[in-house]
Amino acid sequence: MKTLDELKKYDTFRYQKYDIEYLDNVIKIKFYFKIDNLEEFVTKLEIPCSNKELNKEFIEYLVFNIGLVESISYWKCVCPLNYIIECGGIDSKQESFFRKLFYYGLGEFFYVNKINLDINKFINFISMKDSKKVLINYNGTGNIIGVGGGKDSCVSLEILKNDDNELFIINPKSVMLECAKVLNYSDDKILSIKRVLDSKIIKLNEEGYLNGHTPFSAMVAFVSYLTAYLNKRKYIVLSNESSANEVNVLGTKVNHQYSKSFEFEKDFNEYQKEYFGNVISYFSLLRPLSEYQIGMLFAKYKKFHLVFKSCNVGSKESSWKWCGSCAKCLFVYSLLSPYLYKDELVKIFDKDLFDDSHLLTTFKELLGYENVKPFDCVGTFEEINYAIYQTVKKLDKNNLPCLLKYYYENYYKDLSNLDLEHKWNDEHNLNSHFEELVRDALNDR
Repeated sequence: MKTLDELKKYDTFRYQKYDIEYLDNVIKIKFYFKIDNLEEFVTKLEIPCSNKELNKEFIEYLVFNIGLVESISYWKCVCPLNYIIECGGIDSKQESFFRKLFYYGLGEFFYVNKINLDINKFINFISMKDSKKVLINYNGTGNIIGVGGGKDSCVSLEILKNDDNELFIINPKSVMLECAKVLNYSDDKILSIKRVLDSKIIKLNEEGYLNGHTPFSAMVAFVSYLTAYLNKRKYIVLSNESSANEVNVLGTKVNHQYSKSFEFEKDFNEYQKEYFGNVISYFSLLRPLSEYQIGMLFAKYKKFHLVFKSCNVGSKESSWKWCGSCAKCLFVYSLLSPYLYKDELVKIFDKDLFDDSHLLTTFKELLGYENVKPFDCVGTFEEINYAIYQTVKKLDKNNLPCLLKYYYENYYKDLSNLDLEHKWNDEHNLNSHFEELVRDALNDR
């Protein structure tokens, strides 16, 4: 891997332009980026469109903003100091927003690559045109719900099953579509977004240029806003929970889930109110809940159990499956164990993960007994300990699988006073309708 010192000669990144092509029921977008003396890149987006009353100036402005987020995937390979915006401009407030997004959205990337940068000095945004706002009159209706194929979005689908919904899925995979079909969503109710990154970034990664985690959910926020507008929808419903706020490295702000956190949700909403006119509402339906409560709800939605998938390792295979060896698999297994252990979980994962001694270090990391929490979308130390406590409490202590035996012998204590089943996080952006639906689901468990 090349060092940052070796890459200082690539000191200029350019957001050159974007193209928009309007076709029947779809728009196609291309973003053009360049790192001086290294490479040029093109990202492609294709988004369904049913709105026949389009303000093209507003669309162009949203697309310009999407490009600023899409550029992160390429900027990070050399981290150039100068970021030149050739196709538009941003004001000082916008610069602060994107500076923060780049810095904390790439927090894991900087940590893993041992890069120590000052938030105020690591990037200079240089606008070649004046900044502007484009505000419109707009009246959307109903929801678009993001679907990723995991338990969280399945819970949101179940809670909102009687609302006026369309689903939005970026680069659909069979698992995501199967989750939609569980609730009988037809193809015309699924907004499939095609997103293609430039393959040249993979080639650069193979050559030793910097690589790592990017804030994918920030891209989802901006793209979903355009998608909602193009399909005349009022609400963007995501499924990020309160647990996403916990950092991965103690004593830092390094958070694998930064762009799923309430901090980002709040920042994005302030941004869209100021620069997009607050014509569409963006929020996470599950923000009042913890991962533990989401697992508790999901455990009773059995129709999804043999369909959903969350394993990032398995998602890289043609048939998305649980790998049974990663932190995400063990986390989901642990979270559902108070309600589904053992037979139902083994049916989902094809083995008892608690009986795999190779997962002991990962198990301890999830519980908080190592310095770093796994860099994955996993719950808090508190709720994972609580889930394991609830599972062990019900079992024969003389016949525990190896991981639960280790937990019982080293960490077990009475955690019943935590009562995580009934907690409610007041930091959320739900209106009264959505809050009532979530509370009803929680009370009906």
